[in-house]
Amino acid sequence: MNSVRKSGWRRLAGGFRTRKTAWVSLAVLLISGGAWWVQAQQELPRVENRFTMGRVRFSTGFSGFDRRGGGRRGGGYAPWAHDWPNSEENFMKILAEVTRIDVNPGGHIFGFDDEDCFKYPIAYLCEVGFLNLSPQEAHNMREYLLRGGFLIVDDFRGSNELNNFLYQMRLVFPDRSFEELPRTHPIFTCFYDISSLDIRPPYGGLPPQYLGMSDDSGRLMMIVDYNNDISEYWEYSANPWYPIADTNEAFKYGVNYVMYALTH
Repeated sequence: MNSVRKSGWRRLAGGFRTRKTAWVSLAVLLISGGAWWVQAQQELPRVENRFTMGRVRFSTGFSGFDRRGGGRRGGGYAPWAHDWPNSEENFMKILAEVTRIDVNPGGHIFGFDDEDCFKYPIAYLCEVGFLNLSPQEAHNMREYLLRGGFLIVDDFRGSNELNNFLYQMRLVFPDRSFEELPRTHPIFTCFYDISSLDIRPPYGGLPPQYLGMSDDSGRLMMIVDYNNDISEYWEYSANPWYPIADTNEAFKYGVNYVMYALTH
């Protein structure tokens, strides 16, 4: 299995530089050494003037989950920490290589209960079926998005989890609603021209949908990967757990999300 996967990486490398149509090559990027591939329990060191991917921590309302715990290796199992820290570390490496954005090698955890949230214009939010916003968090999330912030909402599935997320978003924006995004939306064409939205969710089951919420000028403030988990592909991109084609598509989605947010 490993030899098949590595040969697939080498086949992809030839088309790597084609901006709109290339598959994201994983061979050199994810098996190279150095600080990029540190499986650390804590955040990697950051340089403040480089792009940093945020990750939103939140309270679940259930005492069994640690609000501030890290990922699987970080001392806790809070839903917001799923796939941390490898997903951000792997994705930042891909993003830097294909876009030349000057990035920090990992992400940064923040909460909307802290003014620190406004320092990070793009953030990842997952497992929103457990989301339980306080009034302060709802207020700051609204301000964050209206000031130009962008959220990538991922890793949740089923009607119960969707209903909780929609309820929480009504606390943030009682006057706004979500729309299903077509493949022709600029977020799917702004860097890679994503030809299909049929990427298979890593756990199978329900078909993915892509929802968005826009501000008054039509700028997308968040994209919602419902019934999907693209960061699962990011986390395990150096392992033969999932088909390489799906892993590459998941990276392309992420690159497009960031590029859309930085240019709109």
